[in-house]
Amino acid sequence: MSTDPRTSSSGSSVSPDSDARSLRARVRALLVAVLLAGLGIAVGSILVLAAGLALTLAGVPITPVLSIVISLALATGVGFGGVALLYLWYRDFDISYVGVRVPSLREVAYVVGGYFLALGLAFSAAVVISSVGAEGGTNNAAQIGMENPEVLLLLIPASFLLIGPGEELLYRGVVQNRIRERFPAVVAIPVASLIFASIHYFSLSGAPSARLISIAVLVLPTLVFGAVYELSDNIVVPALTHGAYNATLFSGLYLFVRFGGEMQQQAALLFG
Repeated sequence: MSTDPRTSSSGSSVSPDSDARSLRARVRALLVAVLLAGLGIAVGSILVLAAGLALTLAGVPITPVLSIVISLALATGVGFGGVALLYLWYRDFDISYVGVRVPSLREVAYVVGGYFLALGLAFSAAVVISSVGAEGGTNNAAQIGMENPEVLLLLIPASFLLIGPGEELLYRGVVQNRIRERFPAVVAIPVASLIFASIHYFSLSGAPSARLISIAVLVLPTLVFGAVYELSDNIVVPALTHGAYNATLFSGLYLFVRFGGEMQQQAALLFG
């Protein structure tokens, strides 16, 4: 990676004290990454609950569309984005730490390739899971969308404007980068991906085993998001890849709602 704070600790010192410090630094990096991931969820959830309570006390009916708007704005936007920016401020880093620039032609190719790879991996996993009769958890936003198709039409542009940027800023730009400071990419990408997929446990419904199946599916496209970020060092690249991935799923689900059946159940496995 090109930015100084994100250099991996691979020094050649064999001093026992140095080894101990290196181990502590690696453990600290992992703990901070997990803490930041959890903090993003916690802050977002508190803000959404507070907004819902305030609207209820004010006598404002919370429709499915309003519920999704509140969640997107406060959880994904303020919660995830705010935690990421506060972390950068705390460490006295500017936004260059995550890399923000207009994608080059090469980076556009990463977006396109990553998009198709992420979709291919996720759909293949969903088909395999369905073929063996396993049942995954249902994403709550997808469930609301299936019951209220107009919500899906809102989620399509939101995938590019809020979901992709907000989630990638925190979970790739900050969480993956924090791990990357102390570990090579081959470790940082899957660990950050597992953290990101795991936090979706709380946005899924169903039995614990079903939720874990959905998380396993979600890890696959998330690995792609982490890889294109590592290749580009530009947070815009995974944000666009993630946004296009989610927008495609929401668009497909909108069409599936019109036909019903097993296709909806397979689609519900894929959301993250």
